[in-house]
Amino acid sequence: MLHILSERLRQGHRTGKFPQQEPTLSERFRGLPQITPNLDQQQQSAAVASCPFAAVQSVAGQLQIDVGRCLFCADCPVAELGALEFSHDYRLATRSRDDLLLGDETYRLAEKLNKRMLKLFGRSLKLRQLSAGGCNACEADLNVLGTLVFDLGRFGIQFVASPRHADGIMVTGPVTENMRSALLDTYAAIPEPKLVIASGACAIGGGPFRDSPETNNGIGDLLPVDLYIPGCPPHPYTALDGLLRLLNRR
Repeated sequence: MLHILSERLRQGHRTGKFPQQEPTLSERFRGLPQITPNLDQQQQSAAVASCPFAAVQSVAGQLQIDVGRCLFCADCPVAELGALEFSHDYRLATRSRDDLLLGDETYRLAEKLNKRMLKLFGRSLKLRQLSAGGCNACEADLNVLGTLVFDLGRFGIQFVASPRHADGIMVTGPVTENMRSALLDTYAAIPEPKLVIASGACAIGGGPFRDSPETNNGIGDLLPVDLYIPGCPPHPYTALDGLLRLLNRR
């Protein structure tokens, strides 16, 4: 017992100081995309054609990135053309699907819930996580939030085993056909009022499986979404930042 206690003292306090202190991220981390200004039409057309997931479009003569579709590829062909670069900004979550469409305007981060919902969930939020055909990358990074580094529970947020004990549902995966009814049944089992969170490119817009006959292109046309957390997968700090903004803790 003395050995265990001395080892704990040696290891010290491991929980991060977020959100009071900004996290230190790897140099390889790919955060919010930044569009290269003053691209001509030929450069924009080349950028649009090079993205394999149709995350880049040319709108009214301006390059636009759908952050919800973007997979933040390590070998991004659009970045290789010089049309964009990835910043180290991990703050990506939004309340609206349209806010994920990034042009030359300021990226609009997630806003807090309304007064009634904040009163209900601001200090205690229980979520049922549902994997609707995901590859387990998003699920793994959400699981990390329960470790002592992030300690999601210190903010009053917990993942629960039953939808009947939950205040909302956090969905990952593109919603495969065999998970569609499970998703809807889980949502129906959560008592009102309830929240819906789409975590990851697949849940937001189908990800690399978009337009497959076996998937539903995410949950947007199935459930009313309250928070979008983009990424493939979203970094744990991206998910935590979005949740805290939703609860007016950022």
